[in-house]
Amino acid sequence: MGALHAGHLSLVRETKARCGSTVVSIFVNPTQFGPNEDFARYPRTFESDCAKLAGLADAVFAPSVAEMYPQGFASRIEVGGPALGLEADFRPHFFSGVATVVAKLLIAVVPDEATFGEKDYQQLLVIRRLAADLGLPIEIRAGATMREEDGLAMSSRNAYLSPGEREVAGRLNKILWMGAKSARDKVPLPQVETETVARLLGAGFSLVDYVAIRDADTLAAIEELERPARILVAAKVGGTRLIDNLPV
Repeated sequence: MGALHAGHLSLVRETKARCGSTVVSIFVNPTQFGPNEDFARYPRTFESDCAKLAGLADAVFAPSVAEMYPQGFASRIEVGGPALGLEADFRPHFFSGVATVVAKLLIAVVPDEATFGEKDYQQLLVIRRLAADLGLPIEIRAGATMREEDGLAMSSRNAYLSPGEREVAGRLNKILWMGAKSARDKVPLPQVETETVARLLGAGFSLVDYVAIRDADTLAAIEELERPARILVAAKVGGTRLIDNLPV
């Protein structure tokens, strides 16, 4: 959605290393924002985004809202499976908006592959499910989460944080890492989730939407570690909502 940072650019570099041509889409998608979310103030930095992409991308695809959703547009894609729960419990509109716009962008460009960041892990699995279910001949690849020096996952929304909030936000990854270690040390998973929530609130986060340890491939709920898993979190510091995840 623009406001490009080093995490986005790492995805472009990964794609460029494998492909003959690389296209970057930039589109702040209104259908994935709820009525009380930050669509109006979401950072829009198109000119500087294009400058950052110079020498990396062969083309920038930046459609208008009218082009993506013309008069009379009346179709939406609904995804189940990995789209259920977690983010969907708090943003029920979100994945339908994401699935619809990503399908339109992929169909418009018709790439051989597309790279999405692991930072938005549930979204990554939803897009993989979407491509498989619709028979899109596109390989969906994952790019590793890029982090600041203190471990905070890079995000366009980090720009909303005040200096004090930014200090609190830098503790998120560390607390999540503690939870992942506890799970690997055979602490019961519900206890890990509860203790991680308590640590986040104690560290200064104003609200925790969820901490969940899920199957890494499906995001299905699990009772114990029998295969690769992921610990996922959504928490607010001040008015800014941050998400992150780590492998377990």
